[in-house]
Amino acid sequence: MVRVGLSAQLLSFSETYRSAGINRYIHQLLRALPGAAPEWRFVAFVGDARFAPPSGMSSRYTRWPTTNPWIRIAWEQSMQPWLAWRERLDLLHALAYVAPVVRACPTVVTVHDLSFVRYPGAFRPFNRLYLQVMTRYSVFRARRVIADSFSTRRDLVQLWGVPAERVSVAHVGIEPEYRPAPREAVEAFRRRRGLPSRFVFYLGTLEPRKNVVAVIEAFARWVQATQDRETQLVVAGAKGWYYDTIFARVHALDLADRVWFPGYIPAAELPGWYRAAEVFIYPSLYEGFGLPPLEAMACGTPVITSNTSSLPEVVGDAALTVDPHDTEAIAEALARLLEDAELRQQLSEAGLARARLFSWEKTARETVAAYRLALEQDTPGQ
Repeated sequence: MVRVGLSAQLLSFSETYRSAGINRYIHQLLRALPGAAPEWRFVAFVGDARFAPPSGMSSRYTRWPTTNPWIRIAWEQSMQPWLAWRERLDLLHALAYVAPVVRACPTVVTVHDLSFVRYPGAFRPFNRLYLQVMTRYSVFRARRVIADSFSTRRDLVQLWGVPAERVSVAHVGIEPEYRPAPREAVEAFRRRRGLPSRFVFYLGTLEPRKNVVAVIEAFARWVQATQDRETQLVVAGAKGWYYDTIFARVHALDLADRVWFPGYIPAAELPGWYRAAEVFIYPSLYEGFGLPPLEAMACGTPVITSNTSSLPEVVGDAALTVDPHDTEAIAEALARLLEDAELRQQLSEAGLARARLFSWEKTARETVAAYRLALEQDTPGQ
């Protein structure tokens, strides 16, 4: 029987930026993997005791406080190899960038993006150096690399020279809870949460790469051009790093009464926020996948997003795509959607069809296919 270990110390149920995209990937993949290979056994190494493993998976909880990055790194590099040996694993999957230097078994590593290479200035110096050095090392030592998108696979090939044939693509999935709801249910949710009657919605960690300042500036341009007094901008998400400029820009543009920062939104509530929004906007500078636009489309909300990195791969022709560096183009896309109900309806229908192409069950199947390729490989030293 094949035994696969999942290095999942980044799994978190806390209401912070740590529970954003990569955490969702880890949690949902852990839930779906046993169904994709029921004849195998999976072992998840987690730091959050609230994780309940599905049938076909066991969990090993560490008492080390691995929410601290330094302690997590120490655990991954010291304890993880020993536990892999003790569990007699056939394969260890590092679910986020870095695998142990000392290996007790072959490894697979997921690289979600190379933002720390493309946009090094958006990272704190230690984070950038650690990811650049350790991810590259892990990638070239792994038997198989998994990328969230073909865009990330291209980056691995072009920026680091990783052979394309060593990289599998497993697109991120989406939960069935992300779906449209009757108008009455949407309005009831809006009243319960005190949401504006008409708002543009952004969701993502507040950090430079997400391009939130451009969202605020584009919204300000549209408000000034139309003299609209009703529509508001909701900027949701936990604070990441270098976020002070976001709040400063709101005040500089005199938008304090038009821009709302609700902070972190629990996953269980997210579909309701997407459904209540008039438009979802996500002009990120760079994404390895870009889950929020997919979630919005699955809920029937029309989307504006970037024409760069993986985002066109996610949305296809079911969204308006813009140059994220062009604030005027973002403002023009906002105007098109906010002022054209027919276009909003067209994109809503196209988005629903597009979102049906993605599921966590499919992600799990593609991941297991990568495991099989890794297990078939017999390369000395790997």
